[in-house]
Amino acid sequence: MSAGSAETSISIYRIAAMVERYWYLLRSSWPRLLDLVYWPAVQMFMWGFLQSYLANADSFFARAGGTFLGAVLLWDILFRGQLGFSISFLEEMWSRNLANLMMSPLKPAEFIIALMIMSVIRLAIGMVPVSLMAIAFFGFNLYELGFALAAFFANLILTSWAVGIFVSGVVLRNGLGAENIAWTVMFIFLPLTCVYYPVTVLPTYLQYVAWALPPTYVFEGMRALLIDQQFRADLMVQAFALNIVFFVAGSVAFAQLLNSARRHGSLLNTGE
Repeated sequence: MSAGSAETSISIYRIAAMVERYWYLLRSSWPRLLDLVYWPAVQMFMWGFLQSYLANADSFFARAGGTFLGAVLLWDILFRGQLGFSISFLEEMWSRNLANLMMSPLKPAEFIIALMIMSVIRLAIGMVPVSLMAIAFFGFNLYELGFALAAFFANLILTSWAVGIFVSGVVLRNGLGAENIAWTVMFIFLPLTCVYYPVTVLPTYLQYVAWALPPTYVFEGMRALLIDQQFRADLMVQAFALNIVFFVAGSVAFAQLLNSARRHGSLLNTGE
């Protein structure tokens, strides 16, 4: 292998080492593990009981059983996927270790891949128990969606990674004073991606914004599947195409923000 190719190659070992570091950090702290399950479970129970009430009071909700629970669980995939990515990144900021990583042989792409893997691990720890609770308490089995669930998950996790990469770049450039963005940025998607209601509810001008966001297609597809028993593959393809654009844009923004942080010395000053 030439020196040039060695410099540009991605090392599985470095990625695995970063994932192992984050895994040891996570498993050694039961409050961290509990937090991954706590809030998704609270939301699932709240919306599950509301769904049960409405199903008893209205025949439409009886026919559309599970739309609220499905929306809650899919929203948590989107939100927790981004948060899992961002928190692993923030762990490096909080421990003042980011500059050390940037001076090591670890490449930015390897760092990003490790964060993506950890976001899936953290998401699985939180969502698998909650999805099983939904089966036990409300009879809603997310896994019965089959191939549709895989399409929904792939699109939502891609969006969460794209946003997480961009947010990490912003925090990297501006320091921990910007860390609140990591906790709050996804909530702008909550009304605009129509998690709990169809796009037609929005004003016309906001509908254009909604259709420019990949998760909108997922939640519309979820309602089509649960209410009309129709899998909208066209919506999934459109969501995937938009996700590619979002992911590339987020990656380019991260690279630019990283270069800016290096020029301005932000890597050595990651405080407020």
